Amino acid sequence: MDYTLEERCDLIEKSCLESADKNPITLFIKIANRDFVRIHGPEHHVLDGACILTAYKNSGGDINLKEGLDHIEKEGLRMPGGICGYWGFCGSTSSVGVALSFIEKTGPLTKDGSWGEHLLYSAEALKRLGELKGPRCCKRDAYISIITGVDFINSHYDIKIDKTIPVCGFYMKNEQCLNEQCPFNPKTVRKDIQY
Repeated sequence: MDYTLEERCDLIEKSCLESADKNPITLFIKIANRDFVRIHGPEHHVLDGACILTAYKNSGGDINLKEGLDHIEKEGLRMPGGICGYWGFCGSTSSVGVALSFIEKTGPLTKDGSWGEHLLYSAEALKRLGELKGPRCCKRDAYISIITGVDFINSHYDIKIDKTIPVCGFYMKNEQCLNEQCPFNPKTVRKDIQY
């Protein structure tokens, strides 16, 4: 079926609202395997933050998940596809940043430390992505953005989210896959990886 981007994002939200997953990587893999998520696409600008927010809620976080998912979808749909190459910023990282801003009710005029902390999260995630060079891979970028987000949540909040280093099951569908240069490739994945 050929879905519009809005339909893809609505189905992501529905999947998250029905999920009891406490692990955002596990949830990401389940949803990313559905027919409404492409191997690459701007729906990741919603999916990745939605998985973090859902795991946060399911791990005991005190948030209104529906409201948060609506916020992520609204912000994610403002980001065009390809911003990693055209803007020098990853939509996956931004999606997780939107989730963090929702958790802490952070905005552009926030005076507490959350404004700067979220920028530091983004800087760390982008550093990790940039070290792998390119081309883009929405799945690899999601893994790194989500894992970095889990590290942020686990070090800043009272909620602890499970951290998983995935073994990628999508690489055969990606014509630009880095193969053994990717830290999540089945031939090279390292469970002791630092991110």
